[in-house]
Amino acid sequence: MWGYTEFIQKINDTYDIDLSLYKEAQMKRRITSLRNKNGYDNFYFYYKALTEDRNLLSEFFDRITINVSEFYRNPLRWNVLHEKVFPILIKEKKEISIWSAACSTGEEPYSIAIMLREHFPEVKATILATDIDETILNKAKQGIYDSKALKDLPVHKKSKYFVYQDDQYHIVEDLKKNITFKKHDLLKDAYPSRMDLIVCRNVLIYFTEEAKEIVYERLSDALNEQGVLFIGSTEQIFNPSQYQLSSLDTFFYQRNNIAPVSNK
Repeated sequence: MWGYTEFIQKINDTYDIDLSLYKEAQMKRRITSLRNKNGYDNFYFYYKALTEDRNLLSEFFDRITINVSEFYRNPLRWNVLHEKVFPILIKEKKEISIWSAACSTGEEPYSIAIMLREHFPEVKATILATDIDETILNKAKQGIYDSKALKDLPVHKKSKYFVYQDDQYHIVEDLKKNITFKKHDLLKDAYPSRMDLIVCRNVLIYFTEEAKEIVYERLSDALNEQGVLFIGSTEQIFNPSQYQLSSLDTFFYQRNNIAPVSNK
């Protein structure tokens, strides 16, 4: 009978998602818990069920992806984005490109759009928001949230950028117009290029060290000269020069123009 290794190989073969690039202990625990909850005591029968039951498969994809988000999550970091990073990015340009990678249910790209509208209305920004989970992306496009997701958002911004209806907050349509939502796998798909700001937070912690190195290298390559990478509070880069980056502030890294020195 199959073990975890055979299961994730079949998932990769069938759905083109390589779970071996995620930390095994965390991912195995998450999947085993979900498998047991649904009444399957081995991975073979659970895999068969996933291929036959669309609802079970949707639940599986939702569980293996990390969908914890809220507006202005970790507010102090967003203050740095507002007060330090954006002024650098727009110093010599009034049009910028932003990528919110692994955007989950959309709180992050909408937070960026709100910040730009509030503090830098003269700047024209295009925002690409991506995630591996199509179900989650559909929720992001709808832009409907409960009060918990808005707990760090000032009251005046709630009233200005949301319509409260049926005990939920609906993003105003005008805020959506410069955001493009798209399915994207950080571990497999081609990256966009010439980004001024990339926000990729609280997802790489679940990757293996080898996968992290590949993703950081590709994120750096996707930045414009002097572009900025904003990562999560558990994802500090200890040797940013390895990726042609330098520390701009805590959890913010700027693209360098000078290639790293070889150790050879």
